[in-house]
Amino acid sequence: MTPLWRSDLLCAAMNGRPVGTLPEGVTGISIDSRTLAPGDAFFAIRGDRVDGHDFATAAVKAGAGLLVVAEGKLPALGRITAPMIVVPDVLAALEAAGIAARARTRARIVAVTGSVGKTTTKEALRVALSACGTVHAADRSFNNHWGVPLTLARMPEDCDYAVFEIGMNHPGEIRALSRFVRPHIAVVTLIAPAHLGHFSSLEEIARAKAEIFEAVEPGGHALVNRDDRQWKLLDKAAQDAGVEHVWSFGEHARSTFRLASCMLGAAVSRITVAMAGREVAATIGAPGRHIVQNALAVLGAAYLAGADVEKAAAALAGFEAEKGRGRQYRLSHPAGGEFVLIDESYNANPVSMRAALAVLGAMPVAQGGRRIAVLGDMLELGEHSQRLHAGLARALAEANVERALLGGPQMAALAESLSADLPCKHRDDAEALKPLVLETVQPGDVVMVKASNGAGFTRIVAALLDGFPAAAGGDASMGQV
Repeated sequence: MTPLWRSDLLCAAMNGRPVGTLPEGVTGISIDSRTLAPGDAFFAIRGDRVDGHDFATAAVKAGAGLLVVAEGKLPALGRITAPMIVVPDVLAALEAAGIAARARTRARIVAVTGSVGKTTTKEALRVALSACGTVHAADRSFNNHWGVPLTLARMPEDCDYAVFEIGMNHPGEIRALSRFVRPHIAVVTLIAPAHLGHFSSLEEIARAKAEIFEAVEPGGHALVNRDDRQWKLLDKAAQDAGVEHVWSFGEHARSTFRLASCMLGAAVSRITVAMAGREVAATIGAPGRHIVQNALAVLGAAYLAGADVEKAAAALAGFEAEKGRGRQYRLSHPAGGEFVLIDESYNANPVSMRAALAVLGAMPVAQGGRRIAVLGDMLELGEHSQRLHAGLARALAEANVERALLGGPQMAALAESLSADLPCKHRDDAEALKPLVLETVQPGDVVMVKASNGAGFTRIVAALLDGFPAAAGGDASMGQV
């Protein structure tokens, strides 16, 4: 395999000290011995819960080409004979490798932030741009202080496009990460009350997201949501940061990349987008009006990156919702027949919760079936939490939900706010709710599971997938229908 990094160049980029005979090169970068591929360089990062140095032996057994370790940990690694690059701080070394990877690439760089839709937009960009060239993009939601440098360090020198997701919990985090990425195109998907417990207002969240504009390359672009109430603030922030070209996407008549028509379906959506004096048609292989909004950003970013927009639009038909972010499964029920599971268990805030409930409401239900919402706490909402949870009652009614199964202390506020006409049961947490979900589901139902990741509702999804086999026809995932 062509090496991702020559070992001497990687060592020089990190100002490291080689120990032993380094291989000619490494084929990848890893921080996890469980997923490490033979030939990877293993960076022994010290995290909040574990220290990568404790897994150095496991990394060697997995076939690591070399280890990147901290000078202070070297005495404890005395029995390991694998080649090493020794550095003062491993995370700082990973950042240095990322900076060097960014410096050597000729790729067009797109960075995506926002309160909701970051990962979906990033993955849709991966799909769309892959029709136009080679693409490097972040794995999963690698959008934090180690995920962004890791994604940079993994970037091949010869890719055509690279897509980065940048997240935050507090002011200043996006500024630091964006300076590593230095995007040509900075996309802000939408400002919403996510992490509101760490901010005083949506405006403050918008200003924190706008830090991404400070690192846009000269001659680069900002792409913001014209339908967002924070659009004016973001537009001004981009201009104040010196971004030379500021564009917008949305349904608004003045959007640069404007939604001209939209037909929403239970499995796909069909849209036309007005841009650059023409209309571009696309089929999006995942349902939901919020996915349409993300697709507008994708096609706008593809255009600004110089990609073939028609090819990018056609490729979106192959886009599928990810696990935990709207993926649908068709499962068999032992009583006969099937039911549909919508897995939205990875994340939740008031905006994404309403969007997911709208998808549930649009799903066709078989005769005798019901729409069932299995909802868990939305975290990091601070003093606004009870009000925002209770405020979901209207969205459940509009989605024609016929059963509500709620878990977590914050969801008690929603349980108290629901109409007496809507059967509802509340439990203290996901573990207590799980058996209730399993015994409630019936043939013909459409069941949506959504909560913040920390609420642990992925366990409910896993129990459903383990407890009910895939419906006849192959893979449980519905994909395109």
